[in-house]
Amino acid sequence: MNATALIAEDEPLLAQALQAELARTWPELTVVKVVGDGEAAVAQALALRPDVLLLDIRMPGQSGLEAAAELAEEWPDDQPFPALVFVTAYDAYAVQAFEAQAVDYLLKPVQPERLRLTVQRVQALLAQRRPATGPLDATLEQLRCLMSQTSSPAARLQVIPASVGNSIRMVQLSEVVAFEAADKYVRVLLAQGEVLIRTPLKELMPQLDPAVFWQVHRGTVLRAEAIESVTRNEAGRMSLRLRARPESFAVSRLYADRFKAM
Repeated sequence: MNATALIAEDEPLLAQALQAELARTWPELTVVKVVGDGEAAVAQALALRPDVLLLDIRMPGQSGLEAAAELAEEWPDDQPFPALVFVTAYDAYAVQAFEAQAVDYLLKPVQPERLRLTVQRVQALLAQRRPATGPLDATLEQLRCLMSQTSSPAARLQVIPASVGNSIRMVQLSEVVAFEAADKYVRVLLAQGEVLIRTPLKELMPQLDPAVFWQVHRGTVLRAEAIESVTRNEAGRMSLRLRARPESFAVSRLYADRFKAM
């Protein structure tokens, strides 16, 4: 079966070894790009539209899971989503999560026997997908579960220190209605006003109660009880508004299932 693939691996020797083993196991597969970080994986995958993505879980900056989640949000509606294969060093907890979600994975260093099995699974998946551009529902559900199962627990956040001019303002978490990533900062939105912090959103997330703060986009987390309304446009994309804020917030496909009762 002819197909194309993109490899995202930050260790060049491992990437080279994986590409060589793929050439032996699946000669008809063309590796269209090899990148070393999650941001490049997203950009190149959107540009090249490969049939298969082999993503290292731990890479500088954006992880393989985060890159897959961003791609699921940005992928064109009329295109079949690539088959996903995650590459990871041995971690029993992560492997258990992958197996529970029927997502294929490879352990480092990649073994030829295990790669052959992965290739067979991917080829079977592609054979089913090729005739149609089915919905992303199954992939989105798998990614949602994986991201929740593989995140490390952390102590709950109560107070947020934020720089305001030459002073530090101690913001109570109970005042916060939303967190929104913005360049090198995170906007902490309050009912009245906002402050900026440098802590990345992905570091804040494990410290927030998921029953209280809902992630609705890869860069947006909202207090659930502050949500006033949710609307859907003609293209099927959702946005919502908060009671205390004038902005409209986009809801990505990855998190739209929260509002399916609409």
